[in-house]
Amino acid sequence: MKIYTKTGDTGKTSLFGGTRVPKYHLRIEAYGTIDELNSHIGLIKDQPIDNKTATALLNIQNKLFTIGAMLATPPEKESLKSGKDRLNIHKISNDDILFLENEIDFMEKSLPQMTNFILPGGHQTVSFCHIARCVCRRAERLTVQLHELEPINMFVLTYLNRLSDYLFVLARKLTIDNKAKEIPWIAKKEN
Repeated sequence: MKIYTKTGDTGKTSLFGGTRVPKYHLRIEAYGTIDELNSHIGLIKDQPIDNKTATALLNIQNKLFTIGAMLATPPEKESLKSGKDRLNIHKISNDDILFLENEIDFMEKSLPQMTNFILPGGHQTVSFCHIARCVCRRAERLTVQLHELEPINMFVLTYLNRLSDYLFVLARKLTIDNKAKEIPWIAKKEN
């Protein structure tokens, strides 16, 4: 299979099922941002981190590919004429959300209680987590916007919301793992 098809040279691309849309289409923006997020998570996974975290991030990357495929399939193309599901893959489910929640709960056991907002940074790996969290929030906003136009599997919306929480807690955990310091945000009062 060639990597270039030349079918997108005029600014259009195909969704799963064959529908042609402009490359700026909201559906393309949503799953393109999921792809961007997946790349940032790969960057975090490539840092010196513990095996449990690396395994969790690999799981998340696989789920993000699933979400991308789900978002690339418009509702009217989800089923084949035979009535079978066009996407013959395990879709995002409550189990995937529970996985993230369990990972968050596990990490939070070893973290000090938060008393302030935290400024992103303190260590390069921590900063990568915060960038991924921001991209995740953008992907979530785009997916919610798409959901207002066309129905999106609600587990996808919940998963993205929970993933941004996971990335925030992971940043805190990696701050400790890397012996960095959390920098609290302290609002200064006007004189």
